Amino acid sequence: MHLAVIRRVVFSISAMHSLRYSSKLVSNTTPVVVRNSLLMQRRIFHNVNGSFINDSKITRNISLPKLFAKQIQVREYASKVVKVPALAESITEGTLSRWNKKVGDFVQQDEEVATIETDKVDAPVNSPYTGTIVELYAKEDDTVSVDQDLFKIETGGTPAEETETTKEEAKEEPKVEKEEPKVEKEEPKKEELKEEKEEPKKEEPKKEESKERKKELKEQEKIPSPSPPKTDSKSATTLYGDREDRHVKMNRMRLRIAERLKESQNTAASLTTFNEIDMSNIIDLRNTYKDSIMQKHGVKLGFMSAFVKASVFALQEIPIVNASIEGPDGGDTIVYRDYVDMSVAVATPKGLVTPVVRNAHLLSFIEIENAIAELGKKARDGKITIEDMAGGTFTISNGGVYGSLYGTPIINMPQSAILGMHATKERPVAVNGKVEIRPMMYVALTYDHRLIDGREAVIFLKTIKEQIEDPRRLLLSI
Repeated sequence: MHLAVIRRVVFSISAMHSLRYSSKLVSNTTPVVVRNSLLMQRRIFHNVNGSFINDSKITRNISLPKLFAKQIQVREYASKVVKVPALAESITEGTLSRWNKKVGDFVQQDEEVATIETDKVDAPVNSPYTGTIVELYAKEDDTVSVDQDLFKIETGGTPAEETETTKEEAKEEPKVEKEEPKVEKEEPKKEELKEEKEEPKKEEPKKEESKERKKELKEQEKIPSPSPPKTDSKSATTLYGDREDRHVKMNRMRLRIAERLKESQNTAASLTTFNEIDMSNIIDLRNTYKDSIMQKHGVKLGFMSAFVKASVFALQEIPIVNASIEGPDGGDTIVYRDYVDMSVAVATPKGLVTPVVRNAHLLSFIEIENAIAELGKKARDGKITIEDMAGGTFTISNGGVYGSLYGTPIINMPQSAILGMHATKERPVAVNGKVEIRPMMYVALTYDHRLIDGREAVIFLKTIKEQIEDPRRLLLSI
C-alpha cells in the first residue's frame, strides 16, 4: 500500500518536470498538440499567469520521456472578419437575401458564401480565405451596408479534420443503457370484477298488442309526416371556397422599380404619340434570310435588331430625343450625345431590367442580335450586373411578345423618351385605294414634353415607321 503511494508521488513529480521542460518549446499564445502515436494525444495551453493546464488523463502506462521526445506539431489558426464588399457605384446597401453557408461549414477561397440583393441585381459574396465559418453577423432579409461586418472565418485546416482525441474519447464513452420506466399493472377492483360476473338481464317478452292498438298504428302510418324545410347544403364557404390574404414583402428590385417609375411620373411632363407600321416587308426579309443567318452566325434574326437600327437612325436625325435634362431643382441643362447606348427592356422573374447595348450606332444587325441575346440570357439567369444596366440614352420596350396591342410606356429616367412595340396582327387596311389584309403593328413613343416638342416626337416616330416599312432604307441610311 505504501509502495503504491510512493510510486504515484514520484510519477507526479516526473510529470511536473516534463511539463516545465516542454514550456520552452511552446509558444506563449499558441495552442499546441503533443502526440504519442501509441498511447494518447495531449493538449497543453499556456495560461496568463504562466501555469500550464493539461487536459488529458495520465495513466501509469505512459512513458513521459518518450512522449515529449516526439516532435511537437503546432497548428496556427487566425480568425478573419469578412465585410460586405463594394456592390456598385452609388449603391451603399442591400438586402441579405440568402446564406449559402452556415456556421461550421468549411469553404474554399472564392467560394460563394452569401447573396446580397441590390436595387437591380443579386451580388454574390465570396470568401477571400479558405477556412471554417465560425460566426454570422447578419440574418437573411437584413439590410446590410458596404464595409459592414458580415461573417467571421477561421483560416486554415481541412474540411474533414478530426483529431485522434475525438476518436479516442468517442471510443471511451461508456454506453448508457436507457432504463425503460416500469409500468405497474393495476389490479382490477372488486367492484369491477363483480360487474363482469353479472350476466346481462334477459328482456321480458312483450305482451301481444290489442287489435285496436294495431289499427291505430296502421292509420298513423298512412298519414304523411310533414317534411322538414329544405336548407341549402352549400354554405358560403363551399360557394366561394377558402379565401385568404397573403402579405409578401417587396424585394429591393421591385421597390426600386416602383420608386423610379413614380419618379418618372412626378418629374417628366410625359406625353405619348402613336402610329402604325405595315410589317409586311420586314417579315419577308426575315423569312428570306433567317436560316442563312442562323447557319452562318448562330443567332436568330428577330424584329428587335431592325427597330434598334431604325431608332438609331431616327435619333441621329433628331438628336433632341437622344438628349436629357440635368441639373439641380429639376434640371437647367440639356445634355446632347453623339452616340447611342440603347436600353432594351427584359422581363425577369424579379422584375423588369434594362440592359444596355453599347455604341448601338456602330453595330450591324448581327452584332445587335448577338448583344441582345447575350444580355437577355444574363438577365434571366440572374447574372446581370450593375455595369450592364448603367447609362443608356434611349429605351425600347417590346410588349408585343406578350400580346399587347396598345400601351403608353413610362420614360426610363433620366432619359427623355421610350419606344413601345406591340403585337403584330393582320387586319384590313387601305393600300393604293384597295382594301388589303396586312400584318400591322401599333407603336407608341412616350416623351418628356419639357424637352421634346410634339412636332419632333411625331417626326421621330414617322421616321421609324418609314425605315421598318422599307428595310432598304436601313442599308442606304435614307
